[in-house]
Parts: sequence; C-alpha cells; structure tokens
Amino acid sequence: MPTFHYIALDQNGQESAGVVDAASESEAITNLRQQQLYPTQVVQEGKGDVAAIKKRAKSAAPRAAKGAAGAKASGAAKVKGKTLMVFTRQLATLIDSGLPLLRGLTVLGRQEPNPIMKRTVTTLADSVQTGSTFSESLQQFPKIFNKLYVNMVKAGELGGVLEIALNRLAEYQEKAQKLKNKVVAAMVYPIIVMIIAVAIMVFLMLVIVPKFEKIFEDMLGSRDKLPEITKIVIGFSRWMGSNFWYLVIIGALFFIFWKVFSATVKGRVVIDQMKLKMPLFGDVQRKTAISRFTRTLGTLVTSGVPILQALNITRETAGNVVVSNAITKIHDAVKEGESMVGPLEGSGVFPPMVISMVDVGEETGQLPEMLLKVADVYEDEVDNSVSALTSMLEPLMIVLLAVVVGTIVLALFLPLIKVIQEMSGG
Repeated sequence: MPTFHYIALDQNGQESAGVVDAASESEAITNLRQQQLYPTQVVQEGKGDVAAIKKRAKSAAPRAAKGAAGAKASGAAKVKGKTLMVFTRQLATLIDSGLPLLRGLTVLGRQEPNPIMKRTVTTLADSVQTGSTFSESLQQFPKIFNKLYVNMVKAGELGGVLEIALNRLAEYQEKAQKLKNKVVAAMVYPIIVMIIAVAIMVFLMLVIVPKFEKIFEDMLGSRDKLPEITKIVIGFSRWMGSNFWYLVIIGALFFIFWKVFSATVKGRVVIDQMKLKMPLFGDVQRKTAISRFTRTLGTLVTSGVPILQALNITRETAGNVVVSNAITKIHDAVKEGESMVGPLEGSGVFPPMVISMVDVGEETGQLPEMLLKVADVYEDEVDNSVSALTSMLEPLMIVLLAVVVGTIVLALFLPLIKVIQEMSGG
C-alpha cells in the first residue's frame, strides 16, 4: 500500500506533519479527516516534492511553539483600513467555505504579513479558544475594530449567520475604501500642484530674481529704466526676502491655530460646514457623506442591528459633524416613533431624492434595501463628480502654474530685450 506524506491542521489550527498509508490520495485525505486533521498538502512517496514536506515538517513544531509564545497585541494597536479590509474578506471566504472560526483565525494569523495585525489575529484566536465570542474578542481592539464592525459581527453570531455578516462587512469595507480613494485622488492632485507652484515661485523670488537684479543694475545703471512689470517682480522679491522668516512664522501660527480650532466642537462644525459649501469640492464632500451614511445604516439594519443602535453607530462613523448632528435628530425622531423623513428634510444636507427613497422604504418596509440603492447611486455620483473635477482642475492648475512662472520669466527677460534693442540701435 502506498505511503503518503502530509501537512495538516488540527482542530486548534496548529500545523502537524507525518505519513499515512492509503490506497489513494483521496483515501489518505479521508483517513486524516477522520482523525480530526485537515490536510493542506498530501504527496505520495516517490512522487512530488517529498523532501520539501519533510523539511517543512521539521520546522512546523518550532513555528507552532513560537506562535504560541508570541507577543499579544495591545488594545491601542491600529492598522490601515486596507489591511483590515483584506483580513475581513479572507476570514469571510474561509468561514463561507466551511472552515471553523478558530481555525480560520489561526490560518490567517500565521500568514498575515502585517506584524500588528498578525499579533491581533493571534490574540483573537486565543480569546475565542478560551470560550469568548468573536464579537467579545473584537472589543479588545477598539482602534482596529470599530463599533460598526463589532455590532455587525455580534448580529451575525446571534442570527447564526456569521459568514453572511462578514461578507457584508467585507463588501462594505471594499466600497468604503474605493470611495475614499476616489475622494483622496480628487483632493490630492490640486494640493500637489499648488505646493509645486508655491515652491517654484519662492525659489525664483529668493534665488533667481536677486541675481538678475544685480545684472540689471550693472547693465542699465538705474532701476527707473526697467519695465513696470520687472519693477513689481523685483519689489515683491525684495519684500519676500526681507520678510521670509516672518512669513514662515505666520504660516506656522496659522497651522497651529487651525489645528486647535478644528479640535473644538464649534470649530469642527464650522470647518465641516465649509467643506460642504466649498466651490467644486463641496459637491463631492456632500455626495461622499450621503453615500457613507446610507451605506453604513443600510448595511447595519440589513445585518439585523436594531435601528436605534444602527443610527448611533452611523452617527459615530459619519465623518462630518453636520451630518452627525442630522443623524442625531433622526435618532431622536425614530425614538419617539416618528418618521425619518422630517429630520432629513430639516437638516438641509440630504437632497430630495434621498428623502423620497427613505420615505418609500419606510412605507413599504424595505428601508435597508432603499438605503443601499441610494448608496450605490451616490457612489456612482461621486465617481462621476471626481472624474469631472479632475478633468476641470488639470487645465486650471496648468494655466495657473504657467501664469505664475510666465509672469516672472517675462519680467526678467524684458529688460534683456530692451538692452539688446538699445545695443542694436547704437
């Protein structure tokens, strides 16, 4: 009877290796599963890379011991949204495929490249193994798993549909990340161009213009002979050179004031109102806020989270104080048994289409479905707005940069042209 070398996972997710005699590979796998082992690699003796399996078998025990003794993550640990998104999708796929939660966590913890997330998943697996529920384990890491995440998992556990809840979470995170990337792309481009324009202007004013000023003094002898535009540029260059450090200090003080002001409740409201009313960018900000609100609330309610609790979580994840205040009013109205439509209209944030969809959803009992449809519509709107904004800003930024640099260059070369003309006439 042939001999098969195998690598398998036990019920605790620990990796083990060995040999088993069986008539075929499928029979070997069946025998291993009867022993509560879940094979990840099975190779017949004399066929395949048996040496690699033996080498891995030797290192399996040390790796397991090291993983058990590894440091646990602290509650203050934090990871990027993309890392959490990948983890959620992978865990949802594993559980959806029939893998037990504990073993899924152990597998993901072993292969996770991010060290913080690796320690976090290992700690979650240990907590689940000791008898805690998955949602209780997640609460140890509030910086990584927010209330939305924990409550959706809790709702999935209570309903016995954890894999469905995780799949919804993964979809929510993927769409949220995609939306965030679009908005960031729209905002970053003009900021980078403006920084480059300012850097070029400062360099020209502080380094190039003073050198040309000396050349003009030697060639023309008097500043009165210079063209007006050149006089203006040289005057501005002198002013900037003599007040450069004052400008830096004023800029630093303004930055500190902005940080302190934005940290206050009133300041946050003012800034978030400005974001929604900004020309060009305000429309993108508003549509993004509406999409986030409807997507979050719709996902929570669909997953079985009570509406009042879902509104509280949505308020905390709104990302805009003006929208959060509107959600607070919606929460209070629903708590009193009223409709969501009145507070939505009174907020001045949500357009008529959203209000109509919510109204229809409440009347037909399909509010979660309507909210998710609104989210889909506004995600497409954000995509279109970002594309239009980028198309509009590209030529505007190029023209602005060309005007700044062109004005300085023109101011520097007009006197040279004048000198050449005088020399030719002489």
